[in-house]
Amino acid sequence: MQSAVAGPTAYITHPACSMHDMGKGHPECPERLAAIQDRLIAAGLWDFLLHVDAPPATLAQLLRVHDMAYIDRLALVIPSRGYAHLDPDTAVNPYSLRAAYHAAGAGVAAVDLVMSGRAQNAFCAVRPPGHHAEHARAMGFCLFNNVAVAARHAMEEYGLQRVVIADFDVHHGNGTEDAFCDEPRVLMVGIFQHPFYPYSGDTPRGANMLNVPLARGTTGSVFRDTVIERWLPALDAFAPELVLISAGFDAHLEDDMSSMGLVEADYAWVTRELKKVAERHAQGRLVSILEGGYDPSALGRSVAVHIKELGEF
Repeated sequence: MQSAVAGPTAYITHPACSMHDMGKGHPECPERLAAIQDRLIAAGLWDFLLHVDAPPATLAQLLRVHDMAYIDRLALVIPSRGYAHLDPDTAVNPYSLRAAYHAAGAGVAAVDLVMSGRAQNAFCAVRPPGHHAEHARAMGFCLFNNVAVAARHAMEEYGLQRVVIADFDVHHGNGTEDAFCDEPRVLMVGIFQHPFYPYSGDTPRGANMLNVPLARGTTGSVFRDTVIERWLPALDAFAPELVLISAGFDAHLEDDMSSMGLVEADYAWVTRELKKVAERHAQGRLVSILEGGYDPSALGRSVAVHIKELGEF
């Protein structure tokens, strides 16, 4: 067993991520990040984190995942005022593209921090989220696929041959599967409500995609049993050099965006288990990137326990 990297837990965000807005009443709203910060302060965790401003991703980093024509189209659709819709659920305002660049850059910076040992692990408090964004398509509130950009950076810049992406968002990470379904250096494990948006994942697109659809109403005990029986053996067999998490907290019992029954204790538990995998195989190197979670109170509490487990506070 390799020893974990000594260092703090990094908290990576950028003010631009709170300037992106999709309109009044939209569940993916700036208040999500404020709720996380407020809860971390209330829980006494804020001052123990290594606070880092997310740089913007470079064009070269984005092009490892996305098509140049798509990036150009995004730049053209950004309005000078008000909103523009990319699909019925996904809108942009004048600040959205800047926020998306910093959200993707946060994952890159987090990989650099943990690979260099300057942080033991990292949480990226960013929006827009990313795991629905495909090579040339924005969807599901997502513009750039933040976790995919981070994974590509880890492989291309550090030569990693085994990267795990663990996605426990209530929605299937179709964009991440799109990016890596033919990539043997990546193992993606996902748990999600099905049938549910984006109505995919029940038939994996590659042997390296371990998708576990769960029925609506699934409770924490079933979720935990699934992780133990399906995820953990596959993760240990793969022996990752880096663990990335698409950390969606919208399977929470109080989140109206889904019909699942997870609570904070379940998120704390799965964080511990994934951290153990990172400690066994990856020198403790773990990067978590925010995806969903739309009830502000439940989101703040869930992220707080997630970060508490990462930092062993």
